[in-house]
Amino acid sequence: MNFEFPEELQLLRDTARRFLYERSPASVARRVMESGENYDVSLWREMGAMGWIGASIPEEYGGGGLGRLPICVLAEELGRALAPVPFSSSVYLAAEALMLFGSSSQKQEYLPRLACGDAIATFAYVEKPGPFGASRQDTRVVEGYLSGQKLNVPDGLSADLAIVAVRADQDEPSLQIVLLAEPGVSRSSVETIDPSRGHARIDFQNVRAEPLPGAFGDKAIQMVLNRAAILMAFEQIGVAQAAMEMARDYANDRFAFGRSIGSFQAIKHKIVDIYVAVELARSNAYFGAWALESEAVELPIAAATSRVAACDAGWIATKENIQVHGGMGFTWELDCHLYYRRAKLLGLALGSGRDWKRKLINHLISPEMLGASNLAHKDGSCGF
Repeated sequence: MNFEFPEELQLLRDTARRFLYERSPASVARRVMESGENYDVSLWREMGAMGWIGASIPEEYGGGGLGRLPICVLAEELGRALAPVPFSSSVYLAAEALMLFGSSSQKQEYLPRLACGDAIATFAYVEKPGPFGASRQDTRVVEGYLSGQKLNVPDGLSADLAIVAVRADQDEPSLQIVLLAEPGVSRSSVETIDPSRGHARIDFQNVRAEPLPGAFGDKAIQMVLNRAAILMAFEQIGVAQAAMEMARDYANDRFAFGRSIGSFQAIKHKIVDIYVAVELARSNAYFGAWALESEAVELPIAAATSRVAACDAGWIATKENIQVHGGMGFTWELDCHLYYRRAKLLGLALGSGRDWKRKLINHLISPEMLGASNLAHKDGSCGF
């Protein structure tokens, strides 16, 4: 049984790693963070020209039609490079929502622009502090016009359009397309732990909105979040892997008391803990990639397990990387904090690991899962 990506995707990974090593070292994320830019515009355009942004979008809408596996590969490399681009907002969230629920005319209008990077899209969901994924949405659409407020919208300042979660006339959750250049839209910057990835508060006042025809009910919104959780898990793994390698290299090069500090047991334990967390997250993310690509019924469970394991790996890897670097690890001059910032931001981007643990438990104790478990015991099988 082969647990690795196909050869062509491994070649894509190698190509992406080489490109990002040259084009997007950590200094680029630092420059964007310190300059107040929303993202690296030239890097984003180059990614569009190479077909990365539209890899999963069908060919009939200007994309590569390659499915989700290439996005998994690219996401990991973008995380490793701390690339300051709106990839997750446009690709994991907005494009997925359009492909899932958009009409043919909506797909024809918006997906080609997203595929080449000419337009940036985002997903506006959060309205108030609290558990991410709570069903209540106070933003409303009345007779085609939207009013309300969304908080912490990723890439909200640079986005051209947003997929907005709202309450419609029937008081049922739905997703609406809003062009952010429309009158009645106002945006303001929101400070986060990672300024290299811009966030915004967006206020809507009687703004024209267009519904995604298939996106009604909490289940539709959760479908988008599940897909994004798997794709983002790979980006989190990329961040964690880079932090682990950074800690390993420093431990080998730094000498104290005449020995490499990597020879001390305490340091060995830290790096081994990182390795175990990263490999556990990777195995869960591979399960998620399979579920996503095959549209398996296990997709909600795969999304939750991928998300939980990736959040844990990002946290452990980046904080222990700082500890391995000792007193220098806390300084602004070293890049340790850049990985820590990105890991913390991604760990909250779709709701915290705790939120996703609750979702996982709810899926595992659902009547469907309990029924399947009882059936497995009745016929003597183990359930696989």
